[in-house]
Amino acid sequence: MKITKVETIYLRQKNVKELCDSGQDALIIRVETDAGITGIGEVDSNPMAVKGAIDGPFSHTTATGLAQAIIGEDPFETERLWHKMYRANIYGGRRGAGFHAISGIDIALWDIKGKALGQPVWKLLGGGFHKKIHCYASSLFGETPEKTGELARRYRDQGFDAVKFGWDPMGQDEKTDVALVREARKGLRGDGMLLIDAGLVWDSKTALQRAKAFSHYGIYWLEEPLRPDDYDGYRKLAEATDVRIAAGEEESGRQSFIELMDRGRVDVVQVDLTRCGGFTEAMKIAALAWDRGLPVANHGFTTYINVTAALHWLNSIPNALICEFVAEEETNLRESVTKQKLRADGGFLTIPNAPGLGIELDEEAIRQFRVA
Repeated sequence: MKITKVETIYLRQKNVKELCDSGQDALIIRVETDAGITGIGEVDSNPMAVKGAIDGPFSHTTATGLAQAIIGEDPFETERLWHKMYRANIYGGRRGAGFHAISGIDIALWDIKGKALGQPVWKLLGGGFHKKIHCYASSLFGETPEKTGELARRYRDQGFDAVKFGWDPMGQDEKTDVALVREARKGLRGDGMLLIDAGLVWDSKTALQRAKAFSHYGIYWLEEPLRPDDYDGYRKLAEATDVRIAAGEEESGRQSFIELMDRGRVDVVQVDLTRCGGFTEAMKIAALAWDRGLPVANHGFTTYINVTAALHWLNSIPNALICEFVAEEETNLRESVTKQKLRADGGFLTIPNAPGLGIELDEEAIRQFRVA
C-alpha cells in the first residue's frame, strides 16, 4: 500500500464570533492510498499556516511541504514517517504550526492502518484499559457569573458530574473571577467536579491568590493560569498551592512537555492529539508523564475527530484521568462535519470499536463549509 494524496480541507462557519471557540472553523486532513483506503485527521491550530506546511512545495531538504515528504510511502510505517516529516520541515516545524501539521497526518495514517487491519486504533496502540471514559462538559464561561451558574445547572441536569468553564470574562478583576467560580459551584451543586480554565490571564502571584480563593469552592483543577512559556511561574504556583495545576494544550512535542513537567511541575498534563504530534508522539508523552507519576487528560475543543482520537489514546495508556467533551450549546461545525455525533451517557463516553478511528466525514457538510 502506498500514499497517493494528502488533502487539506479548510472548513469555516459563515459567521465566526470573536470568542475562544476553536469549533467555529476546522482543518481536516485526508490521506488517500492506492488500496482505496482513506484516513482522516484534524489539526487545531492556525489553519492556513498548517495548510501551507502540508501543501507547500519542496524548498530544500529541511524545509519541505509534508505532503511531498510522504507521497509514495507506506502508511503503515508511522514511526519512520513521523521522523521523516519532522526532518523534512525541521526549520519551520520543530514547534508550533509546522509541528501541528505532523499531528493531523499522523492521526490519518493510524486511521488507515486500523481500517486496513479491521481493528480500532486503540487496539493497534496496545490499549484496552477502558470500556468507557469519564468525561467533563467543557464550556466557555457565561457572560456573567449568574449566567455561568445557569449553564452549570443545565449541564448537571444533562447528566454531567464534572464541568469545566474557561476564558472570558475571567481575568478582568478579582471580584468577577471569584463570582464566576462561586456561581459555577452553586449551579453544579456540592458534589460535582468543577474545573476552571483561566485562559492565560495572570502572573504567578495573582494566580496563587486566585487559587487560594477558588479552593474555598472545591475546584478540582486550575488550568492554564499563566503564559505557556512561564515554566518557572508554573513551578512557583504548583509548589505553593494544594489546588491541582493543569496545562499542556499549548505544547507541541515531548521536549516541550518535559519542560512543563520537570521545570513547570504541573499536576495534570493536558495533551491535544491534533497539536502534540499525533498518536505516535502522544504515546511517548503519556509514558513520560507516567514515569513522573502524573495523570494525563486530553484537550479537544474542535470536532468529533479530535475527541474520537483522544478516546483511542486515553484507552491505550495507564494514566488517563478524564476526557474533555465540549458541551457548548450553539450549533457549529462540531455537529456537522462527521456522520457520527458523540454523546455522553451519565458523564461517560464509550470507547469506539469500529476499524480505524471509527468516525467518517459527512461529505455534504464538507461541501457546505469548505473554503476554496
